[in-house]
Amino acid sequence: MSEDKVQSLLIVEDDLALQKQIKWSLDRFVSVTAHDRESAMTQLRRYAPAVVTMDLGLPPDADSVSEGFKLLDQILAADPDSKVIVLTGQNDQSHALQAVARGAYDFLAKPFEPEMLNLSVERAFRLHQLQAENKRLRAMQVPDALSGLLTRDPHMLRICRTIEKVANTNATVMLLGESGTGKEVLARGLHQQSNRKGERFVAINCAAIPENLLESELFGYEKGAFTGAAKTTPGKIELTHGGTLMLDEIGDLPLSLQAKLLRFLQERVIERIGGRQEIAVNVRVVCATHQDLKQWAKEGRFREDLYYRLAEIVIDIPPLRERVGDAALLAHSFLRRFGQEHSRSLTLTEDAVRAIEAHRWQGNIRELENCIKRAAIMAETSQVTVDDIGLTGTDSAEGDGALDLRALRDAAEQRAVITALARANGTIAKAADLLGVSRPTLYDLMHRFGLKS
Repeated sequence: MSEDKVQSLLIVEDDLALQKQIKWSLDRFVSVTAHDRESAMTQLRRYAPAVVTMDLGLPPDADSVSEGFKLLDQILAADPDSKVIVLTGQNDQSHALQAVARGAYDFLAKPFEPEMLNLSVERAFRLHQLQAENKRLRAMQVPDALSGLLTRDPHMLRICRTIEKVANTNATVMLLGESGTGKEVLARGLHQQSNRKGERFVAINCAAIPENLLESELFGYEKGAFTGAAKTTPGKIELTHGGTLMLDEIGDLPLSLQAKLLRFLQERVIERIGGRQEIAVNVRVVCATHQDLKQWAKEGRFREDLYYRLAEIVIDIPPLRERVGDAALLAHSFLRRFGQEHSRSLTLTEDAVRAIEAHRWQGNIRELENCIKRAAIMAETSQVTVDDIGLTGTDSAEGDGALDLRALRDAAEQRAVITALARANGTIAKAADLLGVSRPTLYDLMHRFGLKS
């Protein structure tokens, strides 16, 4: 990012003479000006200034502070990281304090001392830069527990941050997503990030176990509870004491068991089949489904009270086709793994990568993995081509209609960088060639978007 962009400053002042004086006092900063709320928001969207100096009395009601407070709220809503310095009259200290309470960085009384204004603006810029650098470093720290999840997609990275935040709580987490999107990987990552990581992680697929066996599988049974119950057997919930239990495809849990699971979640005790003793169990529950359980609850197909017990934290996992650059990134990783298994050094040709990026992947990561595995077996040379992959057809995505040109440009640049890095398998020189930029420029872009090489 260029220095002048980092040092951009917005001066909001309706008095043109005072506006010129402020701009002259702050001549070492690249500044833009505005005289009212509308022009200030236009300049904010155009230049994204790190620091704003503003008067509270703005037209059309310059004798009131209402316009100034409206502008302050709009600035902080549009860019919470902006540092706003309020300039007020000598008798407006109460308004200045109110502005700081609403999120302003600082306030100065008019007439101001140029040295004091320069010092305040300089400190605001320094704080903005430190916070931006701190945010960038945090964004680059991918947790070790989620190292099995390969992604550069911004949405998936935000999901990783969410997993980190909720890991050490006891909140029940619901993972929503299509089959093959990595729900179990995220559930295991949640367990490994938590203070339960030294205990067991147990996953049960509610759709894979017959209904008449699922209750005994979950809750266990006493000796003689039914024909064939030759000994007392604890269930998976009891065996997971202290750890994390993942209930996959929770939407397929029979209604008869939903009441029993609800009681466990409320009371944290279970009773084995045929037993009369309550057993206290300390288990973190994570559930996963591809069904719309909220709608099912409204339709009476799933207990509404159980849904709200399970959905304390809901994480919606996007399908692979909506993850920028992830299809190519995962394809390179799978090909490397399958190549090692067959003692072959395999690489994807450019037309194969483009076909992978264009495919819809209705089966998500599981479909991609099977496709690459088949290609690794069938490829006759070390170059895996589009014919080996066996994919045809392309798809395009619709835009969301946003008209903020700066936001659209930044999103397009980030998408291009992520796609190029994925296509180049992380090779900086090749990615720079694909983008038509120099390596230092690519490093700057990666730094800007918080991407690791």
